Amino acid sequence: MSHNTFGHLFRVTTWGESHGPAIGCVVDGCPPGLPLEEAWIQPFLDKRRPGTSKFVTQRQEPDQVRILSGVFEGRTTGTPIALQIENQDQRSKDYGEIASSFRPGHADIAYEWKYGIRDYRGGGRASARETAMRVAAGAIARLVLGEEVTIRGALVQIGADRVDRSAWDWAEVARNEFWCPDAATAERWEAQLSAVRKAGSSIGAVIEVQAEGVPVGLGAPIYGKLDADIAAALMSINAVKGVEIGDGFAAATLSGEENADETRVRQDGTVEFMANHAGGMLGGISTGQPIIARFAVKPTSSILTPRQAVTMTGQNTEILTKGRHDPCVGIRAVPVGEAMLACVLADHLLRHRAQNPDAPRFGRLPRL
Repeated sequence: MSHNTFGHLFRVTTWGESHGPAIGCVVDGCPPGLPLEEAWIQPFLDKRRPGTSKFVTQRQEPDQVRILSGVFEGRTTGTPIALQIENQDQRSKDYGEIASSFRPGHADIAYEWKYGIRDYRGGGRASARETAMRVAAGAIARLVLGEEVTIRGALVQIGADRVDRSAWDWAEVARNEFWCPDAATAERWEAQLSAVRKAGSSIGAVIEVQAEGVPVGLGAPIYGKLDADIAAALMSINAVKGVEIGDGFAAATLSGEENADETRVRQDGTVEFMANHAGGMLGGISTGQPIIARFAVKPTSSILTPRQAVTMTGQNTEILTKGRHDPCVGIRAVPVGEAMLACVLADHLLRHRAQNPDAPRFGRLPRL
């Protein structure tokens, strides 16, 4: 199986399956001399870790990361950084009944058609367990970006229920189990998710990720656009079915006058944008404004309601998926979205420095 690597200069390769002995990744292209230890990576993994509340899968995985290479005396060496997490709470017997059937909504039948073989235990390589290593790589990407760049994510919609943006509070995100920036909405979601969980069903969600302090000039025309790479990275996350940048699809409802992000020059010569409908990028190149992206996650396909399916021998059947599953996989997708955004930005920062090392960090017009 190919295509397990993403990035150009900051490259991440993940490996492992949901019920194998371990999962891991190799981060190549990280500059030397950056301070790195396992304690820096672990808090990001803890945000994604299963079993942390009744609203996520109850699989109990400590997700303790080990650094196997690329770090000496607490600093990166510029060589490949290998990371590993042991799987400790596999229950492969939960998947015995689906060994000869294809679960609706899962990658089972597609993997069988493509490769002629599949690891049916927890979805194997197609499992969201793989995203733990993306989060670990994202922690390293944040070191490359530096303290000037802040990356944050929040759950902004569950089902049809959206957050009240007038009540948005980033501090609230860490206070509830949904990474929700609106306390009142989080209370509604708790009741909604409790009902969904008890029914053995699932529901979808929308996550928003933002990056502030991003330098101008990241991204390149025509096929190296920053927003295109962000969209591809977010779209690669398990269960994601849609991505939008800035106003996204809502931009289609605006007039040209409303959509244009007008600009003025400040006293210090830098450019001030009066709006951010574009989501921090123009022509695929960062403008220094906050980068804003959202992605939609479908309902978890593993549910306890019998669904019509087919077997490997071509028989019609009914199937329900046993095991421990997220009633809303979008909850744990928040740190994954942050990590993917961090990896793309780190990659583009290194690419930009390589091509144009003397470029200004902030947008400033020349003095005439």
